[in-house]
Amino acid sequence: MGDGRVRFDVGGTTFITSTTTIANAGQGSMLSALIDGRWHQPSDAGIFLDRDPSYFAVLLELLRTGELHVPPGMSRRALHREALFYGLLDHVKEAQRGPLNGNLVECRASISGRAIGDGIAIRASSDGGCCVAHETMVHVYDWALEEKQPLTLDYVSVNDMGFLNPERVVICTYERGEQIGGMACFNVNTGEIEHRYQVTHEGQGKNFPALAFASNHRHVFASCRKRISDYGIGVWDQTTGEHLDFFHDSEGTHLGDARKLQWLPQSNVLFVASLYPQSDNSFISLLDFRMKQKAWTWTDSKMRSSDDKLVMDTVAMDERSTVCVVNQYDNLGFIDTRLSQQAVKWNHMYTHAKLSESEEHCYSRLAACGSQVYASRRDNVLVYCCSDKEATRCIQTANLSKEGRGTISDIAIGGDRLFVLQAEENLFDVWETPILHGVGC
Repeated sequence: MGDGRVRFDVGGTTFITSTTTIANAGQGSMLSALIDGRWHQPSDAGIFLDRDPSYFAVLLELLRTGELHVPPGMSRRALHREALFYGLLDHVKEAQRGPLNGNLVECRASISGRAIGDGIAIRASSDGGCCVAHETMVHVYDWALEEKQPLTLDYVSVNDMGFLNPERVVICTYERGEQIGGMACFNVNTGEIEHRYQVTHEGQGKNFPALAFASNHRHVFASCRKRISDYGIGVWDQTTGEHLDFFHDSEGTHLGDARKLQWLPQSNVLFVASLYPQSDNSFISLLDFRMKQKAWTWTDSKMRSSDDKLVMDTVAMDERSTVCVVNQYDNLGFIDTRLSQQAVKWNHMYTHAKLSESEEHCYSRLAACGSQVYASRRDNVLVYCCSDKEATRCIQTANLSKEGRGTISDIAIGGDRLFVLQAEENLFDVWETPILHGVGC
């Protein structure tokens, strides 16, 4: 219109706004491209878009105010589709939830799957999607919590899985009978395998049993067995799937039996944890692949007593140089990796009688976000906040639970969301921190 204003005709409804408002969409959006001179705009008729005007009105208001106000009855899925068309999906995501804060979160969704059998593990993606393992199948959900095509690798039981990015999932499986198992990367949109990872031995690539998975922006890592007596951590190129390196377990610290891997971007090391019952003792290491050595190690063998304080899960808090552990009594402990004396400082959640070997029990699972630690305990999730002054001092600040949900089997954090997987139902809950200045959807 030549005066800093722009006219849109969306499905027969006229909208007039400013070029400044459209600029808020960002240079990569379709709306910004329409007014940057590369498109012809008649001065009277404006830009015609054959789309639903009701959704355009919601998205235009989002650009004006930064707040997302969704009228009652409007389809969330359709709004996401329209936002994708206009190049505004990231704006919608940011407006729907704030940074994860366990003291403020609300349960925003409960998702019932269609898989047979209980979910055994859940993993989160960086954009707020997740995947759930059910025996041999992995069910993937995008950030809008819409289910994608189920994934499976040769119908062998899943040990671990995780996202390389929101469009790619890696699945690890172990051997069963004559099936060796292995590891593969899937495209979640097509369900097809992009790479089937192999280890190189004597110049030949071979399949291998894989236990745990992690990745950084370039590499894929897995605890695995190269051959019968050669255990360790394999490294692959994320783009090509080529086998690059193998960190041999020369010190008997059960690297090849590791059930938890975590890449620590600030420290630039790989966190590796071998836990009971895969090994008699728990071993935790930080592997520096640049120096080809272990930067730090810890084991619970020295702290074992008549109480048998077995470490059942662990998570690293990279920014605080701290490792958090939980034992079979659901007691939470912290280890400062900067100190030569690597004793555990325990924060006792509670104490109960020792469990019998036959008693079923879902042990605590851990996740971390910033200075907060999330620990499942039976049917709830406890939130702990670490002290700014002391890395291993932590106090409980919140207790998250939903009535009637039953025991929790796993938790995960990603994309500013906390995912809580139920042990006895094919169900998971999604917890988010609500945006305080908007209604959201």
